[in-house]
Amino acid sequence: MPTFFSDIAAEGLDPGTATAYWGYTDSIASLFVLLLSPILGAIADASGSKKIFLRFFTYVGAISCLLMFTIGAGNWLWASLLICIGTIAFSGGNVFYDAFLTDIAPPEKRDYVSSVGYSYGYIGGGILLAAHLYFILNAESFGVTTTTATQISLASVGVWWFLFAIPLFRNVPEKEMVTEKRSAWQWTRIGFQDVRHTLRKITKYPELIKFLIAFWFFNDGINTIIKMATIYGKEIGIGTTHLITALLLTQFIGFPSTLLFGKIAEKVGSKATLFITLFTYLILVCIGYYMQSATHFYILAGLVGLVQGGSQAISRSIFSRMVPVYHNTEFFGFFSLTGKCASILGPFVFALVGQLSGSSRLGILSLVFFFVVGIILLFRVNIPKGEKEALDDEAPLINV
Repeated sequence: MPTFFSDIAAEGLDPGTATAYWGYTDSIASLFVLLLSPILGAIADASGSKKIFLRFFTYVGAISCLLMFTIGAGNWLWASLLICIGTIAFSGGNVFYDAFLTDIAPPEKRDYVSSVGYSYGYIGGGILLAAHLYFILNAESFGVTTTTATQISLASVGVWWFLFAIPLFRNVPEKEMVTEKRSAWQWTRIGFQDVRHTLRKITKYPELIKFLIAFWFFNDGINTIIKMATIYGKEIGIGTTHLITALLLTQFIGFPSTLLFGKIAEKVGSKATLFITLFTYLILVCIGYYMQSATHFYILAGLVGLVQGGSQAISRSIFSRMVPVYHNTEFFGFFSLTGKCASILGPFVFALVGQLSGSSRLGILSLVFFFVVGIILLFRVNIPKGEKEALDDEAPLINV
């Protein structure tokens, strides 16, 4: 999508403006997710309906991808709207998807199980991306233009998303909860009330607060690299074929690397493993600043594939051991909230610095700040080895 956005949807705009609009689009989408995430988690905890909400967001996300087939030349506003809807659906759904981790894995296995989940995601995404690359590069052989082939590829993501959600909906168990029957409005009101309760609860977990703040900073840098690297590469003149091939490389390097970091975390600890990934990202930023050729982009993509899944999986696993057991979806809503806060400022700063300076290179260099602050704060976090229990003065909302 970043290359299609730059070449087709943003046709008529100069490359720097297209890059900035892409960054602003990501920031706006993340702002909406920021507002929704804690409320969604609280509602799901109160109603015992993680799977229902996950199903809804899956359908919305799949439909938004199918509609991307309609994006034509110069339709950057329509493209931005669909990207926002798809991002909200994916991120909103992940609030409930991530919360299943505490249902299906004991604390001592969550580093590995979380890593396996991300690694399978890389394989699935890699297979589809490989099919897209072949289809786009051989579009004429299939009797379509490159633009049409790209539109079909974007729409196919919606089909892929829906089909591979079916086994989860049918087979993954959700803890049965005893809940009262209420209307959607009543659950929404309860959700808002529980968000206020969560804000009070979270102050009783000082280490969790410190981890969330650290996560906010370093994840901001990670998300910005993920979202902006491809369109940045396009802006400095790297060909579309090289960009997509490098992304494919990222997917297949990510599969074994994420599993590897899951095993490393079991040996040396989650915190030390997370530090390894974050220092690697600092190297990545330096490579991005000096990047001039496709070779540099391949190196950058390879390093991203090496550490991206590991950093995300280990962060999720660490958080799962620091939350109260009775309100895990609610707290995972705040985890998603923190992650989406980290998706707002980074792309916005990248886009703004690039526009004001006339060079996106300075935009990518600004990410050093996010990683350095995140690393410093993470040093101060005391991460428990076991699962935190719910506070005695906070009775569970439901009976498990």
